Amino acid sequence: MINYTADWSLMTPEIVLAAFALLIFTIDFMTGVKGKKPFTGHLSIIALLTAAVLTAVSNGTGTGGIGDMFLVDPMSTVVKIMILLGAALVIGITMYYVDRHDDIYQGELYSLMLFAVIGAMIMVSSADLITLFIGLELLSISAYCMTGFRRYRKQSSEAAVKYIVLGGTASAFILYGMSFLYGLTGTTSLTVIGEGIGDLFAAYPFLVMMSLLFILGGFAFKMSVVPFHMWAPDVYEGAPTPVTAFLSAISKVAAFAIVLRVFFTGFGGIYEEWAFLIGVLAALTMLAGSLIALPQRNVKRLMAYSGIAQAGFLLVPLAAVTTADLAISVFMFYAAAYMLMTLGAFAVITIVTEAADSEDVSGFTGLYYRSPFLAFSMSAFLISLAGLPISAGFIGKAWIFFHTVSAGMIWLAVVMVLATVISFFYYFRIIQRLFVRSVDTSAAEAEVAAAREPGAPVAVSPGMTVVLAVTLAGTVGLGIIPFLLTNWFTTLQWLSF
Repeated sequence: MINYTADWSLMTPEIVLAAFALLIFTIDFMTGVKGKKPFTGHLSIIALLTAAVLTAVSNGTGTGGIGDMFLVDPMSTVVKIMILLGAALVIGITMYYVDRHDDIYQGELYSLMLFAVIGAMIMVSSADLITLFIGLELLSISAYCMTGFRRYRKQSSEAAVKYIVLGGTASAFILYGMSFLYGLTGTTSLTVIGEGIGDLFAAYPFLVMMSLLFILGGFAFKMSVVPFHMWAPDVYEGAPTPVTAFLSAISKVAAFAIVLRVFFTGFGGIYEEWAFLIGVLAALTMLAGSLIALPQRNVKRLMAYSGIAQAGFLLVPLAAVTTADLAISVFMFYAAAYMLMTLGAFAVITIVTEAADSEDVSGFTGLYYRSPFLAFSMSAFLISLAGLPISAGFIGKAWIFFHTVSAGMIWLAVVMVLATVISFFYYFRIIQRLFVRSVDTSAAEAEVAAAREPGAPVAVSPGMTVVLAVTLAGTVGLGIIPFLLTNWFTTLQWLSF
């Protein structure tokens, strides 16, 4: 066991962010929950950027910890900065969205998002099962509340109920798996568990595998990995669009990061026992997500299945490991790319669906003639999600592919290529619509066409312009000069234990 230290300054970003979240909640309570309050959105962005700067300055690439419970290492620092900057972009999308919906209590929504981010930050720094679960539940409960935030909308309420029931079940799975580990080892420290997992597996193989499978199953739900993905389309469709962006990018990346820590630190000694299983899950997730996305007409459901397929790509580095540091480097680059292109796509989706008052993909028809900037931006994000040059998504997928081949998992690399080819069809179906004038005459599309003014330009607020500019610059920039991140990532020793 490591020596106990309690350097509470390591939690400065979390403490500062919690203070801002409580301040926003208090201001919202004192000024009445209803009405437009753009200052709470601005304050939330300031809080997130302040926490990001504190994380970079105070944590850096050094290591430290509060006992065995809360660790600061390069992995936690990089993921936290990604989460904080990503959440700031989500707040920017949210400000545009809530300005058009009077039934949303703005201060409550922003403070819930900040609490969700705090939960994600605690989770990615956890090296103890109890700390991990506290962070996970803080993130999950906030996400459940945000999903049902438009309580007068039937779809939103249904999505929240479904998310709570299935999310609670997934949490129970994780707890059950943790209880096996605690019963076998008498500790909740991942570090201590990892030190003895090899001997433990030799003595109790069945119980250790039961523990691993329950924990994996619970986290597979959080990551929307097949066959635990069925909640995602309904929840994504029912939730307010910015909340969908949050779930698709922030929540998912946090869940993947903690899975990397749990499996490399806690179960790293029995890697051969779970690597193939993770590979199979990754393959099924990539194929199922890509195939089911093909017939989708609701753009949020399409992005949900796209996100499921992307979860498979994010899972591949965990299955194909040459060294843990290189596998995490590969994951980190694609996670950064995934967050940028997903948030950018959701920013455009928010603008278009609000303008068309419909979530049907036909709302994108002829977008180029109403807003060339939006059309070219959406094209760049979809091209990146598809994995084509010149984009961050292409570099990320290429790096995962070569890493998988180097690890000897050729069959998984082939599945990656197959899933990528399938994804071209549904991504390019949207891109094709962006640049055509004609509108199909099907009933659904006629309804959408009637809801908007033909030829009317689509207004983009200054805030959304900033969100699109940042995500577009990142998506294209990392495709042109990826070595800015790849060279740095490959020098890091990600895990402190």
